[in-house]
Amino acid sequence: MKLQGFAALLLACVLVAAPLPVHADSLRLPAGVTKNNLKPDFPQPYIVKKGDTLWDISAHFFKDPLKWMKIWERNLYITNPDLIYPGNKIWFNPEQRATGGLSTVRPRPEVMARLRPEIIIKPAEHLEPKINPSLLLTALARQDFIQPEAIKGVGYIVNSSDQRINYGANDHLYLKFTEATPSEGQVFDVFRTGDPVKDPHTGKLVGYLIHDLGQIEVSTHKGDIYRGVVLNSFEEMSKGDRLKPAHIVNTHIIPAYPTNPLVGEVMYLRNDAAEAGQHQIIGINLGLRQHLRPGSVLSIHRVGRLVKDPVTGKPVRLPEEQIGELIVLVPQPDASIALVTESTNPINVGDIVRNQARP
Repeated sequence: MKLQGFAALLLACVLVAAPLPVHADSLRLPAGVTKNNLKPDFPQPYIVKKGDTLWDISAHFFKDPLKWMKIWERNLYITNPDLIYPGNKIWFNPEQRATGGLSTVRPRPEVMARLRPEIIIKPAEHLEPKINPSLLLTALARQDFIQPEAIKGVGYIVNSSDQRINYGANDHLYLKFTEATPSEGQVFDVFRTGDPVKDPHTGKLVGYLIHDLGQIEVSTHKGDIYRGVVLNSFEEMSKGDRLKPAHIVNTHIIPAYPTNPLVGEVMYLRNDAAEAGQHQIIGINLGLRQHLRPGSVLSIHRVGRLVKDPVTGKPVRLPEEQIGELIVLVPQPDASIALVTESTNPINVGDIVRNQARP
């Protein structure tokens, strides 16, 4: 008798210690779910795996995925039925019949690191857009500006192999150099001198406009006469046209805003135009001596008109107004070639250029 009692006690301990399958008959199921819908036996608890959804769990245990809503309705502590996490425990617990039997436990890590918010202060970075390379190439392809002492260039065209008067692409020419000793394969710009450019305020000669006619590549030479071939031609070339080292257009100009105070004027407009507008080339009387570089951004202003005060009758100067913006392309010591990037009014020689505040 004692042995039977001991065996019964041992069996009870084993039943308590070992997880047993839960039977549908022992559960109070959510409304709309019967024991016929539930699989006869399943392990308790069910551990949510990666990719599980209530839809999948309902289909697996209740043989009908549409029953997921019934489970959620009876367990509203699941705030979002679309968000259950791997490691969550889901089971039907007979002791929780009042809540429908479904219980979830979100696992807690053994060690939790307490994160403290930190504020990182860094200077703001303003990234300026690059200028369209094709726009730069178009702007500088046909006209340039040189200093008075460079007006003669480094050489000139002597003649052609077929004695023609004008030359173009692929023509073979004879060249002579006065200020350089070129190497085979070296490329030179062919130019023709244009009008002088003077500072509109002081009248000082700051350089000459030149018209780029094309490019020539040096091939061979005999004595002081060099042979060359015309690589490209914008206009017809002639005997006596000057040569200068090929100007490489920087197509990676990035806008920059000078911090030193600057005030200058528009000196000339390309092609001797009466007015200039957006995407046109102008010259200004500020350059390397004023610390300009390719990419320097300046604003263009129109001098305020002098008008008569309607009350006092005295002359009154109206304030100047910004009419555009430019970016420096080729700075030289006392002048620069610039591209008008924005304009709200026609730009004329004599208009003021000054520092542009960073937007």
